[in-house]
Amino acid sequence: MKLENIKTLGGLKKVDYKSKSIKDELRDNLIEKIKNKETTFEGVHGYENTVIPELERAILSRHNINLLGLRGQAKTRLARLMLNLLDEYIPVVEGSEINDDPLNPISRYAKELIIEKGDDTPIVWLHRSERFAEKLATPDVTVADIIGDVDPIKAANLKLSYADDRVIHYGMIPRANRCIFVINELPDLQARIQVALFNILQEGDIQIRGFKLRLPLDIQFLFTANPEDYTNRGSIVTPLKDRIGSQILTHYPVDIETARLITEQEAKVVESQKTSVIVPDLARDLLEQIVFEARESEFIDAKSGVSARLSITALENLLSTAERRALMSGDGQTILRLSDFVGIIPSITGKVELVYEGEQEGAAVVAYNLIGEAIKSLFPEFFPKVEKLQKQEDDSPYDDIVSWFFNQKEGFELLDELRDKEYKNMLNAISPLDDLLGKYQSKLSKQDSYFVKEFVLWALVEFKLLSKQRFTEGIQFKDPYGSFISGI
Repeated sequence: MKLENIKTLGGLKKVDYKSKSIKDELRDNLIEKIKNKETTFEGVHGYENTVIPELERAILSRHNINLLGLRGQAKTRLARLMLNLLDEYIPVVEGSEINDDPLNPISRYAKELIIEKGDDTPIVWLHRSERFAEKLATPDVTVADIIGDVDPIKAANLKLSYADDRVIHYGMIPRANRCIFVINELPDLQARIQVALFNILQEGDIQIRGFKLRLPLDIQFLFTANPEDYTNRGSIVTPLKDRIGSQILTHYPVDIETARLITEQEAKVVESQKTSVIVPDLARDLLEQIVFEARESEFIDAKSGVSARLSITALENLLSTAERRALMSGDGQTILRLSDFVGIIPSITGKVELVYEGEQEGAAVVAYNLIGEAIKSLFPEFFPKVEKLQKQEDDSPYDDIVSWFFNQKEGFELLDELRDKEYKNMLNAISPLDDLLGKYQSKLSKQDSYFVKEFVLWALVEFKLLSKQRFTEGIQFKDPYGSFISGI
């Protein structure tokens, strides 16, 4: 017989059902998953050897948890994934506001109902998907919102005095009894509201308006916080921090492979974009490298962090830039170009906090420079390093390319709206590029080679071997010294 088919308290007793606290539930189900070598937090990448083991230890220790980290580090996702460690269903006294356990009721309503009906007390089964409550800490949150208050309307309707505990309206936390309760951005919660959590975390009970009410709630608390908040907007009061069992530090991905995995998983890419836009591997790596460069940039506030959402929205914008060009030119399919990266600048400018020097430069300039820095960082992984100081008689792998541009009196222009065929023809005209790719990237596919050719041109600009100028319709590449020598 399925447990969910049991409809009364007596039926539960017959099958010898044993109640568990939510922390024991999480612990027991985690133990089973670990024994069975199952993934405990599906879809979270880069935390396998850091955050997830610490989170598992906290659950095994039956702790309330604080996830501390910068924005865009999957804190809320981890909290929501804890639902998968709960039992699929639990029994609840029917009509209870606070999910009373039929075998261990705590509210006056449930106790009186069980005294009245005994084994015939009706029960319902609560699915784990309904056992998650979340509150974003904002300055307007009150004790009444999260703990509860006296309800004068209820008192008038039931003709009860304010001394009767039946006039209490329960807040979010009591209603989340036997659930996971998450408070996001805990430092933003006013200090007096944080104080109201002391008893709940330590003794497990609540106090409302002076009522002598002991309500031993069974809740798994999980808080998220940003260390920036400790100085800018608020702080976690020390006694509250003392009552949280485990504080776990989250972090950003440490390598491009992990970052790519997260971006590709989270980006909302339309199916038609997947078929109409060909994205070379190097383009995906370059996108992630831009985010890595942003986290190290002297123009961007490191304390604020650079969210993983930057690369996610940037990928969406990048594909849309290429898609828009293809639609305008009439190409059914297009290869992503490096010049399309100009389209991700709006994704960068809205997601980084600039320091004073960055404000002086301007957000768009900083964003554009990040693209250049990312190209410089990745270039040596594919081609020989460009030496800063080189003897005049020494040959460089890039001499032929530079010479080719030296002979282009009018410069070389790549227009943004070129059709794919014209774009390829223009890059194919630079014959030294084919020689360079043939020597150092011989296994490159034909369709990826065009992106890499443009990548080489942008890199040579960053290393001062070529010059680049942005104009309304596209980009012009030139030999940096040729114009002076020729007198143009």
